[in-house]
Amino acid sequence: MCSLGFARSLGFALLPLAICCIVGNVLLFFPDAQVIYVQENHVTSYVWYFMGIGGGGLAILIPAFVFLGMSKCAKSCGTESCAMCGSVIAALVGLVGSGYCFLISAIALLKGPYCFTQAEGWVSPFENDGAKYLFARDTWSECDQPRHIVEWNVTLLSILLGLSTIEFLICLMQFTSGLVNAVCRPCCYKQEYSLNA
Repeated sequence: MCSLGFARSLGFALLPLAICCIVGNVLLFFPDAQVIYVQENHVTSYVWYFMGIGGGGLAILIPAFVFLGMSKCAKSCGTESCAMCGSVIAALVGLVGSGYCFLISAIALLKGPYCFTQAEGWVSPFENDGAKYLFARDTWSECDQPRHIVEWNVTLLSILLGLSTIEFLICLMQFTSGLVNAVCRPCCYKQEYSLNA
């Protein structure tokens, strides 16, 4: 039953990560704590991919709740191996969700923010510089509106990258553990039974 306890602890770890991803994605819609930018569609197009809300958030809540409820599942299934099969599928959902969140956040970070510049109006001024803007803080002042949009995006997208990486690793651990328990445990029991017979 220790593997069920391990899965349960992973479920508890995933809950705050998923909530933080949702909050991070929502905050990207409101740079400078203003509603006007989202109303006028002056936010980066990548926030509409809902990488934190859907990928790192809701998709991660599925494995979190499955991992937390595995002991009940094991009782109703009758075996721990049966419950582990369910956790493998849930972990796959988590791997896809966290991978999606990581990928879209990384692309959005490389592209840079959507902002108003004196020279070109509303554009993504760092889109074609190969993410060099991340290491050239003096270029961040190109964005006049929203104020501090570069810092806002870089901070939140970096947080989403970090959280989705942790979520991916947690789901990978449970996927591996669940697969080993679901596949190997019945085989070991059969071998034990044949040796005892």
